[in-house]
Amino acid sequence: MSSIGKLWKFIGAAAVLALAGTAGWLLFGPAKPAALTGTTITLGPTAPVDGQFARAEGLREFNFPLDHGPHPDFQTEWWYYTGNLQTAEGRRFGYELTFFRRALTPQSAPVTGSDWRTSQAYLAHFALSDIETQDFRYDEKISRGAAGLAGGQGLPIFEVWLEDWSVREVGAGRYALSANTAGYGLELELTDLKGPILQGDRGYSQKGPEDGNASYYISLTRLESTGKLRIGDNIWNVNGLSWMDHEFSTSALSAGQVGWNWFSIQLDEGNELMLFTLRREDGSLDPYNAGTIINTDGTTKLLGSDDFQIIVRDTWRSPHSGAEYPAEWEISIPAEGIVLNVKPLIPDQELNTFITYWEGAIGVEGKRQGLPVKGFGYIELTGYAGSMQGKF
Repeated sequence: MSSIGKLWKFIGAAAVLALAGTAGWLLFGPAKPAALTGTTITLGPTAPVDGQFARAEGLREFNFPLDHGPHPDFQTEWWYYTGNLQTAEGRRFGYELTFFRRALTPQSAPVTGSDWRTSQAYLAHFALSDIETQDFRYDEKISRGAAGLAGGQGLPIFEVWLEDWSVREVGAGRYALSANTAGYGLELELTDLKGPILQGDRGYSQKGPEDGNASYYISLTRLESTGKLRIGDNIWNVNGLSWMDHEFSTSALSAGQVGWNWFSIQLDEGNELMLFTLRREDGSLDPYNAGTIINTDGTTKLLGSDDFQIIVRDTWRSPHSGAEYPAEWEISIPAEGIVLNVKPLIPDQELNTFITYWEGAIGVEGKRQGLPVKGFGYIELTGYAGSMQGKF
């Protein structure tokens, strides 16, 4: 996730698919199921009401790998992969591959009929940052969640795909990521080093004061990554670290909120940090800002709005949209002795899709308890090219 409802990015496209009419969707299973060991985290149930989308209204039970798959009773969902990679010679790249699902209507039972009938729309974004040349490339696809064109599943193995862009579980804690365009492509094997991290209150992430204005939020914060990256006719062997966010909800921005900033940071010492801040139109601190420190052993510490501070040290104005974005940050978490300086690895990592936003690779340096730390990560910035109110 990016922190709240990334599916605003294709609500317009979902409306286009809605005009095609239809309900029900088709899962397209893999040819070779993998032998997996499941994980269950029991908290409490959440059930939809007839004729309405389910809402995140409290703690729920998580079962893996089932809950890595889609939750069509909720209106919005995304699987969000980002990573920082390098060649043996040290050439660096960043990438984003994100799949979004949007339910067009509440669905209480499967609908029979044509394989093309669906109530689910899927969108995917694939972006690549070439740090050496400072080039930023991105592409997007949209399709219906039917006839094998796009979809997802949790069992017997996790998989999410849109045409030939996909992430598929190939073994216990191992995933194959694949995305290709005419100009660039990426093939990675991801190995989960920490297991599912439940963000917020044991997976329940509140975004506003209203009932149900929340999401269920799961992360894989340290995915060892190896594979091949292509730009044009050039192919490199790469390795590095990736991060996965999976979020599902039926919610929107609260009154006064205009966008958000989301940070995922992987430190070389083996810890990770997730932070999101909800941007208010009056500039005030939102009480639902939150974060998580993930320790080397996978244990976590939840951060509230008063536990951290983010100061903008520089800005960058887009030559495409004219929007002015933060372009350098100082993050401090006093109780942990953490002070980090964060900078984009490329200034221009703005995507102009259905909504204009900035999403890109970052470098991190600083101190924790007086000792130097460094790392890499990703940031998403929304609402700078126009308020996100009413956009999803």
